[in-house]
Amino acid sequence: MTMRTIEQITGKGLPLRGNDIDTDRIIPARFLKCVTFEGLGEHAFEDDIEDIRKKGGIHPFRDLKYEGAGILVSNRNFGCGSSREHAPQALLRFGIKAIIAESYSEIFFGNCVSIGIPCFIASHEIIEEILEWVEKNPSIEFSLNVKELKAAFGEKTFELELAEGPRGQFLDGSWHARSVLLLNKEKINNLAKSLPY
Repeated sequence: MTMRTIEQITGKGLPLRGNDIDTDRIIPARFLKCVTFEGLGEHAFEDDIEDIRKKGGIHPFRDLKYEGAGILVSNRNFGCGSSREHAPQALLRFGIKAIIAESYSEIFFGNCVSIGIPCFIASHEIIEEILEWVEKNPSIEFSLNVKELKAAFGEKTFELELAEGPRGQFLDGSWHARSVLLLNKEKINNLAKSLPY
């Protein structure tokens, strides 16, 4: 197994306005009884989607103009609440490849890193500008550069933040723990043989 690096993410945007969007909203608790994470994507934001539908509106995760979007854009403290790893798994299976927000819950952030979803940070002002751009240009792709920490929207670029540790993991592929273990299989076996128990 080779190490899969993540250097650039390209895709359409999906705007999800709001602060403190917690993991129970991302994937409601009744879906946590699954044995695997398969199929979770179709239930992402299911309760929010239904609540908005009852009021005659449409949630961004069901809005056809954002169909196929891979870059989620949101506001402050995204992924707060319980530490359920099902939340980033549901987003991944929905098709989300990266997130840009003002801030994240630390556990949610770590769970995203472990499955290869970079979670970039930007200021409130930049997030608002990106949200407006995505809402006006739902079918246009843009790119996020992990190495340069930039978001490119045509001729316009925005500075992004990503902690150096996770950034390095994405760039060298070590975010994928199983790959790291398999690449070091011989060393692990040799160490196991040398142990006195």
